[in-house]
Amino acid sequence: MALKVYNDLSSLLEEFIPINPQKVKMYVCGITPYDETHLGHARAYVAFDVIRRYLEYIGYEVDYVQNFTDIDDKIIKKSEIQNPKSENKTIQEKCKEITEKHIDSYFDVMDQLNIKRATVYPKATEHIKEMVNWIRGLVKNGYAYIVDSDVYFEVSKFKGYGKLSKRRLKEMKSGARVGIDSRKKEPLDFVLWKGAKEGEPSWDSPWGKGRPGWHIECSVMSEKYLGEQFDIHGGGLDLIFPHHENEIAQTEALTNKIPWVKYWLHNGFVNINSQKMSKSLGNFFSMKDILAKYPAMVIRLFLLMTHYHSPINFSNEQLDETKAAYDRIIKTVQDIDFLIEKVGEPENDVERKVTEDELAVFNDKFKSAMDDNFNTAAAISVIFEFIHFINEHIKNSKIDYISLKKYKALLFELCGILGLLLVNEKTQEIDAEDIEKLISERDQARKIKEFALADEIRKMLLARGIILEDTAYGTKWRKV
Repeated sequence: MALKVYNDLSSLLEEFIPINPQKVKMYVCGITPYDETHLGHARAYVAFDVIRRYLEYIGYEVDYVQNFTDIDDKIIKKSEIQNPKSENKTIQEKCKEITEKHIDSYFDVMDQLNIKRATVYPKATEHIKEMVNWIRGLVKNGYAYIVDSDVYFEVSKFKGYGKLSKRRLKEMKSGARVGIDSRKKEPLDFVLWKGAKEGEPSWDSPWGKGRPGWHIECSVMSEKYLGEQFDIHGGGLDLIFPHHENEIAQTEALTNKIPWVKYWLHNGFVNINSQKMSKSLGNFFSMKDILAKYPAMVIRLFLLMTHYHSPINFSNEQLDETKAAYDRIIKTVQDIDFLIEKVGEPENDVERKVTEDELAVFNDKFKSAMDDNFNTAAAISVIFEFIHFINEHIKNSKIDYISLKKYKALLFELCGILGLLLVNEKTQEIDAEDIEKLISERDQARKIKEFALADEIRKMLLARGIILEDTAYGTKWRKV
């Protein structure tokens, strides 16, 4: 089965055929670093991390670009609040202080979620000259006009406007709010360059000091790092209009390369109790708060248990259920490791209790799910189906050293494609050697029928959060 992706530009499920057969070029809109990284960020970047990982898994080299919008009205406002004017710093320095703090915090969260670093993270403020050149080109070819020190893109000049959002220009005009800026030719015209205001960061341009509008940066930086045309442009569904629609207009107007992007992929919203997460609604969750309550891999698994294009509903109850599911994976790994140690590597060839064909069934089903527009929800179902298969074989003593190693290798491979680390975070700070010593003492006590002592050791370990399980192969333990 060939990989198929849902293209928001065509509204169709299409076979994925990159421009370059060996390399995929991918751009995902990044954060505006003025506040803490939140659950919506995690949802987006986990989704596109898995897309990137799967593309690499099936053999593509991936150039992945993700920007930082490090100049914005929100950043300026925050710098004024957090940095009194009496401080001996320029407005650029104050803004940089805000953005660097939140970029560092963002990377800390993404690293915990096991999100691979992008190939490059360009910042808007580092590409002002390129943006000025782009805007100059749009003015020259008649797609942009100057009003005082501002420059606007004239939407009506671009005939394909609305093709991504499926909106008709006439309908958008009739519904637009007139009077926001009476200097514009039409309400839908969007700003490419903003003339400088007192106390704001500014840069030189042919139209006077100012700063770029929001939309221009992604066009400029994607072209610089990926070329005039590339394969995948990603972001949240809320970016389709106006941000991505405006990106298409200004890029294709200047380069005349159509389509600028071959596949447009967007992740769904995060809902809190069926309402879209929003600061204005007071249902905003920072990742720092969530990570204080739940392990990072539990959060990652939760985000992947819903298809990336669909909305996801957040609640503590659902995270609790996800934690139980993740713990089941970890327990299976621990059981396999325990049995591998007890069974031991055979000196001679032994009969395999599991065949390559049996394992191939799960491998093929997993890949089929991922080939269906990166359906991680279905892929995770395959993983738990495989775990059930493993546990049934263990329960029925259909085990041998080679089979156990194969179980573990495939389980790690499938989870690895999803970026799920199979590490029991609770056991990382436990003195395993001390626990094994106590288990050995308990085993000895049972052998000499000192059952009261054996029971006391079990209770002692339980008080430390260690559960013992006696099996035909010996006693195994886990942390609750």
